[in-house]
Amino acid sequence: QVQLVESGGGLVQPGGSLRLSCAASGSISRLYSMGWYRQAPGKQRELVAAITSGIMTNYADFVKGRFTISRDNAKNTVYLQMNSLKPEDTAVYYCNVDYRNYDLTSRNCWGQGTQVTVSS
Repeated sequence: QVQLVESGGGLVQPGGSLRLSCAASGSISRLYSMGWYRQAPGKQRELVAAITSGIMTNYADFVKGRFTISRDNAKNTVYLQMNSLKPEDTAVYYCNVDYRNYDLTSRNCWGQGTQVTVSS
């Protein structure tokens, strides 16, 4: 079993910043891609940013220049630094990881989600 523990969400004013963290633990032999998705009320879940084990990054157009994804492999943790937040960034943010289990199978796991609300 693998657990993803997310933290860092909350309420922030437009133009403000938040930093999300997602720590993975459990039966992980190796972590591959790690990413953040978000889902606003009434909308589909969408990719925000992802980072490979080789530290290549991919961003959705709507966050380029404002959000930065990074990872600490020693801590099995992925971060999302969110700057210049807008009301339209309001959503539940989910961590997602691809990993290799101890039985050498490749698997995928979702976090429980953390609420980000951008409002004055």
